[in-house]
Amino acid sequence: MIAKVFEEKLTLGRAAAEQAATALRRAIQDRGRARIIVATGASQLDFLDALSKRENLDWRRVEMFHLDEYLGLPITHPASFRKYLLDHLISKTGIAQYHLLDGNGDPREVILRTGESLNLAPIDIAFAGIGENGHLAFNDPPADFQTEEPYLIVNLDEACRRQQVGEGWFTALSEVPRQAISMSIRQIMKAREIIVVVPDARKAQAARLCFEGEISPMAPASILRTHANATVYLDKASSSLLSPATLAAFAAVA
Repeated sequence: MIAKVFEEKLTLGRAAAEQAATALRRAIQDRGRARIIVATGASQLDFLDALSKRENLDWRRVEMFHLDEYLGLPITHPASFRKYLLDHLISKTGIAQYHLLDGNGDPREVILRTGESLNLAPIDIAFAGIGENGHLAFNDPPADFQTEEPYLIVNLDEACRRQQVGEGWFTALSEVPRQAISMSIRQIMKAREIIVVVPDARKAQAARLCFEGEISPMAPASILRTHANATVYLDKASSSLLSPATLAAFAAVA
């Protein structure tokens, strides 16, 4: 895993998008298509906007999988991650092959169907973020590092739910669903490449737990340190709690 640190989040988003576009083009050239996993949330907006504007990308050859979704939230709700992906990526790029997690469907059937499609071939690139509580997807601490199931039904902890209110997706904690479908940690880690976008001061503690201390289910994103081709994009604010020694060890300050 390497870290790249930028002055502010717009520059961070553009740089991450450039790496993502290069990886997509390479996968399409080498294998005729690119299979990707896409994260959502406020932290991903600048990145996805920049990626959707990249030229010379044949989105018709891209197959997209959904990272996580609330249970019981209609697609019309502003916080729906299906709505988010349709608005911020699918409609902008013309991706025709996509697998959205239906949070209003039978969750077991949704998990089975989407997991079967996911496992038909390797994932080329996973786009991810890190939650304020250190979660990766909706795998809140203590995360399950062992299951081989591609998707899980998870309980959302209060810190995770408060983050959603803080970002403005919900007006009160009582409105935030208590459960979600989430891609499992091991499934995310199977991707050939992982690009993690982590801007803003509110993510500084989570970034520190990702890079420093034990690799532990109590710090779910710390597992990224074991991936051979993961890049974490930080800005000055989100990297502010990392020591100079840590930044030097993970090697790439832009």
